[in-house]
Formats: sequence, C-alpha cells, structure tokens
Amino acid sequence: MHSTFTRRDVLAAAAAAVVAGDLVAQARVMPARPIPTTGETLPIIGLGSTRPVTAIAERGPGPVEAVVRTLVEQGGRVVDTWPRSEANDGAFGRIISARDLRERLFVTINLEQQGAQAGREHFERTLRLYQRETIDLVNVGSLIDLDAQWPNLRAFKDKGQARYIGVTAAQAALYGQLEEFVKRERPDFVEINYSVTERDAEPLLRLLADRGIAVLISRPFMNGAYFERLANVPLPPWAAELGCDSWAQFSLQYIFANPAVTCVLTETTSAEHMAENALAAFLPTPSEAMSVRMRQLIDAA
Repeated sequence: MHSTFTRRDVLAAAAAAVVAGDLVAQARVMPARPIPTTGETLPIIGLGSTRPVTAIAERGPGPVEAVVRTLVEQGGRVVDTWPRSEANDGAFGRIISARDLRERLFVTINLEQQGAQAGREHFERTLRLYQRETIDLVNVGSLIDLDAQWPNLRAFKDKGQARYIGVTAAQAALYGQLEEFVKRERPDFVEINYSVTERDAEPLLRLLADRGIAVLISRPFMNGAYFERLANVPLPPWAAELGCDSWAQFSLQYIFANPAVTCVLTETTSAEHMAENALAAFLPTPSEAMSVRMRQLIDAA
C-alpha cells in the first residue's frame, strides 16, 4: 500500500521532534524483516555510523546524536559501528546508552584485529565504552583473521555477551572466501555492499537466503559516488510510481526489492538526510519489471 506520508511531512516531523527533544517518544512503526535464525524482526533502514562518529572529534556529539534520534523517531533500530578512536567511541557510547535510547537500539560492532587475544581485548574495550554487558551483533570485519576471530565470536555468544554473530565482506574480492565460509558455517548475519549501481553481490544474496542468513547492506550510495555519478541526471518521471522523489530513495527501494535483504545501513551526518532515507522504508517495493527498468536507467546514465 502506498504511504500517505510525503517527504515534507517526514522532514517537518523530524525537525519538530528534534526541537522538542523527544524523538523517541514519537517513533513510527517501520516495516521490518525477520532474522532467519530466530524470527526476531529488524526495521529495514539502519545507520552505518562510521562517518558521523568519526566527525565527533571535529563537530562534537550533537550531530550524530541528532542522526541516531531521527533514525529511532522514524522507527529504525540498527546502528552499525566500526573500530575507531577510544575518545570517539566513548562519546558515542554515551549517546547510545541514553536512558530513552538504550533499549531501542540494535547495536553491532566489527572486530578487525589480527590475533585472537587482540580481538578479545577490543571486544572487552567496546563493551566498556558502549556501557553494555551484551552486544546485539558482533562481526568479523572484512573476514580479517577469520580463523582466529570466529572462535572468539562463538565464545562471546555462548557466554551471552553477543546475541548474534556474523561476518562482513566490504569488497567483491572477498566474496569467494565469504561463499566458502557460509557453506561450512552458518553465521546469523552477513554484511555486504549492494546497491542499484553495485550489484556484484546478487548471486551471493541468493545463497545467503538459501542458507537462512540475515543480510545487512552497506554502501547503498557507494560512499557518495552514486550521487556524483547522477549529479546531472534528472530523476525520471516514472519514479513517481514508487512515490520516490530522490536518488537516495531510488537506490534504497531497489535494494528493498531483494527479499534476501534484512536491513540497509545508510550513512549520513545529517538528521534531515536520515529522515529522508527512512521515508524510503514506507514507500512501495518495486516489482521485478520495475527493478529491471531501474537497472537499465542506471546502466545508461
């Protein structure tokens, strides 16, 4: 069913909630998809927090807090994090541990250390900085030292320190190794890159669906290269059939059309852009014919 909310409605509501300082209390119900291993559902838009958290050092914690609160106000939960400086992670930990946010977020972390002991130490440090006894999802980032880190993750889960465990593959060059891994193991989650302009993962998505593995999507806008590519290309009139009025929503709706996708991690330092991204979750999902049309347009651009 087509959403009755317009972009203007969503952005106005987000701005008003920021002013009121009570985004969480006004949270909407965002469409959600199940985690196959448990049936728990996750809203289909989340936050990739690397850029906004890195910006804390220059801009302070206010902008990233506004982004997180806007995500929650729009019904999102998933906040994906990567290793950063202790000062930035400590500041971010205070944001995500706020009384009105703490239980509403699904927090992920990614271990990228060489050596089992280094991985354990990073995990313990993150628990302390994020003020948590349990992390919702712990990933081996970019499959780094997988043979050492995967047993760590299984131990964290057995101890109740991680609710879910998984791996990420941030480059297509890693997809062969990832495919071998998911054929012998069954992680709860895999995080990979995917968008209307970056479709190398489509065969892998079919395998992950067959294996019953939840999928987080990163780089829905190719770290901004997507917008640069389309800077002088007008949004086609037929995008209105999807209720779509921005190139950001165009890519997000294409991604949502793949049923293997559990949640898309959008990365922004702007609360307004976070609200615009979240609006895509409430718009119609493209049909297969529409997805073909979307691919053809992008390939010709």
